This record gives sequence, C-alpha cells and structure tokens, in this order.
Amino acid sequence: MRLLLDTHTLLWFYGGDESLSDNLRRLISDPNNLCYISVASLWEITIKIGIGKLDIDSPITELFSFLERNQIWVIPIELGHLLQLQQLPFHHKDPFDRLILAQALSENLPIATRDSVFNKYGLTIIW
Repeated sequence: MRLLLDTHTLLWFYGGDESLSDNLRRLISDPNNLCYISVASLWEITIKIGIGKLDIDSPITELFSFLERNQIWVIPIELGHLLQLQQLPFHHKDPFDRLILAQALSENLPIATRDSVFNKYGLTIIW
C-alpha cells in the first residue's frame, strides 16, 4: 500500500500520540507499505516551531532522521502538483493542506488524515 501522511498524522506517529488510530499506526509501521510526507508538511512544521505554535520536544533534525529511519519518503513540490492545486475547489482554505491534497490527487495516493474536509475532494481517506 502507498500512503500520504497528513501533517498531524506524522506528528502523532512521531510523538506516539494515542490520537493516532491503531490501524494507521500499524499501516505506517509496516515495512511493506510505502509511506510519504509532503515537503509542505515539513515546511508547515518548521514554520510553526519557529513562531512558537508547535513544540516537538526535539530538534527538527531528529524528526528528519526519524523519517529516514522509518522509511517515510518526502514528496517534493513538482510543477504537476501546482497545476493540480490550481484546479482544486476551495473547500479547504489552508495553503499547506491544499498542496497536500493536490499532491495526493496528482500521485493517486490515499491520504492518512482525520481532517474531514479532505473527504470533499474525492480522495481515499484512511484512518
């Protein structure tokens, strides 16, 4: 299975937060599954740490190492993602989430999120 993690999904997996469903924790941990994170999520995390809206209790470099250790692959922003982004209806206003949505649609990836607004885009949601 291929799976794109939403920002909060990654943070909950990283922090061992009980808000993450057991099913999703198993899917992300399974080495047979390919898990991805958008560079937009890492950008969002970095910004929120910088302005004091997020504390991950470790240096950001540890989060990056965690991605490597857990084989969570970073999806860069490609021109095709931006073209998809331009086509998206405005159900969701958050620019980071909109880019994540565009990447999921462009790459035909199901998305691991608890954000109910994502359902409006016709994506496969896994929780």
